[in-house]
Amino acid sequence: MQITGTTRVFMVLGDPVSQVQAPQLFNPLFERHGVDAVLVPAQVPRERCRAFCGEVLAAGNIDGLWLTIPHKPLLLPLLDRLDRHAALAQAVNAVRRNADGSLEGALFDGTGFAQALRQFGFEARGRRALLVGVGGAGAAIAAALLDEGLDLLALADLGERARELAHALAPHAAGTRVEAAGIDPAGFDLVINATPLGLKPDDPPAVDPARLDAGATVVDILMKPAGTSLLRACAGRGIRAFPGFEMLVQQVPDYLDFFGLHDAARAVEADLSPVRALLHAK
Repeated sequence: MQITGTTRVFMVLGDPVSQVQAPQLFNPLFERHGVDAVLVPAQVPRERCRAFCGEVLAAGNIDGLWLTIPHKPLLLPLLDRLDRHAALAQAVNAVRRNADGSLEGALFDGTGFAQALRQFGFEARGRRALLVGVGGAGAAIAAALLDEGLDLLALADLGERARELAHALAPHAAGTRVEAAGIDPAGFDLVINATPLGLKPDDPPAVDPARLDAGATVVDILMKPAGTSLLRACAGRGIRAFPGFEMLVQQVPDYLDFFGLHDAARAVEADLSPVRALLHAK
């Protein structure tokens, strides 16, 4: 791809950032669809995030940010507007600068996750789900699952985070029971790991694989080509389990639309197979 003085710049921020998949995914899509833009990674410490973003978004040719661990909840004080899921989860994974200079945030992890469940053939209505980890991505998934007709959404995390999120989401739950819980996966139809456990090779599984019901579906949202310890344990037991790649695939049109790249969004939405090919080629 050719980068010139007219190229629009986007950044994906994380700490760490080496695991992010977005640049390898979006840059080929920009080139394929004739978008003069580039997405570059930036490793930004948590304590510098707000100051960094305030300065970066003042640049006239930097149009927006992708956000990953641990930055998704940190930029809220800088933002003028939020979409519904971002407001419920109090986290964002995309920030854009509008023409009037205002900053707007959105959260696509949850909608991407819900669409991935449909791609996996999992029918959420009336089922019981355990979500382990309610940081930025986990909170987004919890907010989106309120629209899927679950019977029970159980949230687990360290300290009071799960209880606080359950309390915040309950008024918007539309028939789904939302409650804080432990990490025992027994009795759940859907078990989701939204913690960082699995990023390191020696990390233990986020839940005890021996306690999973034989008919459960497991989604570990981490994107590790070799799989995580949880996914490998599920494979050993013959339990249906999926990594987070499809969750990212399903978000691609949302990101493109959010940043005003509507023609590219429609083209990608019509056929997501090239996006999957890009991810699996790495």
